[in-house]
Amino acid sequence: MLVIHPEDKTTDMLTVLYEGLGHTRIAQDCGSNRLNHILYHTPKAERIMLLGHGSHKGLYFRQNDDEELYRTIVSHPQAYYLRRHGGNLIGIWCHAVDFARTEGLHGLFSGMIISEMSEAEDYGIVTNREDMDKTNRIMFARLRRLLDDGTPLHEIPVRMKTLNDEKSRLAMFNYENFYYL
Repeated sequence: MLVIHPEDKTTDMLTVLYEGLGHTRIAQDCGSNRLNHILYHTPKAERIMLLGHGSHKGLYFRQNDDEELYRTIVSHPQAYYLRRHGGNLIGIWCHAVDFARTEGLHGLFSGMIISEMSEAEDYGIVTNREDMDKTNRIMFARLRRLLDDGTPLHEIPVRMKTLNDEKSRLAMFNYENFYYL
C-alpha cells in the first residue's frame, strides 16, 4: 500500500489507518515529477491512501514549521496517475471529496473533517482540543477496523454513521462526512 501522509502533528491520528500494515509512506514533498513516477509505478491493484490537510485543490504539506504556509503535494498533475487505480483510493482531508469529483477519482473520500479548533469555530462546533482529539482517534480507529474487516469501500459511509455512538455535534459532523465515489 502506498500512503501519502505529510508529517503534521495535527493529523497524527490518521496513522492508525496504516500502522502495522505493509506500506510505503511519503511523508514529505518529493517533487511533482518524482511523485508522478512513484504513482505510475505503483501497481494498479495496490491501495493508495492520501491523508492529511488539504482543500478542493488537493492534499497539502507544510512548507515549514509555520502553520500557515501550505503547498500541495497531490493536486491536478497527479490525478491522471490516481485515476489508474480505479476505486482503490482512500482520501481523507478537508474537502477531499470535492477534489475527487473534479478530478474523476473513485474510492472513499472525506468531506470536511474537523481536526483543529479553528475549524470547529468556523463551523460553530463547541468543543475543546482534548475532546476533539479523542473523538477523532476513536472515529479513525473504527474506520481502520472496517478496513481490516474487508468492508467494501462503498459500504463504509453508511457503516461509519451507524458506528457513531457519541452523538456530540462534532462526532455527528465528522461521521457524516465520508463519501464513496
